[in-house]
Amino acid sequence: MLYAIIGEDIPDSLAARLRARPAHLQRLEALRDEGRLLLAGPMPAIDATDPGPAGFTGTLMVAEFESLAAAEQWLADDAYVKEGVFARTTVKPFRKVLP
Repeated sequence: MLYAIIGEDIPDSLAARLRARPAHLQRLEALRDEGRLLLAGPMPAIDATDPGPAGFTGTLMVAEFESLAAAEQWLADDAYVKEGVFARTTVKPFRKVLP
């Protein structure tokens, strides 16, 4: 099943994001290579593709896991969680309808 994984950043998370980003991307690329990643990306803090020093307010990922528990465990092991980028996280089942 697909799961929406949402991480809401701590204030001024940019430095922590940059430190943890290589490990975070490596794990997402593994999901992609397994054909399990539907989408992933950050949420800019301002209305811009590259927010510069304004940074980001969170991340949205949608990926396939065998269960809610497996999705939650994947998130718990992610670099953004381990490095304290996220203040809050949410994992919810997701059903793709369109496109």
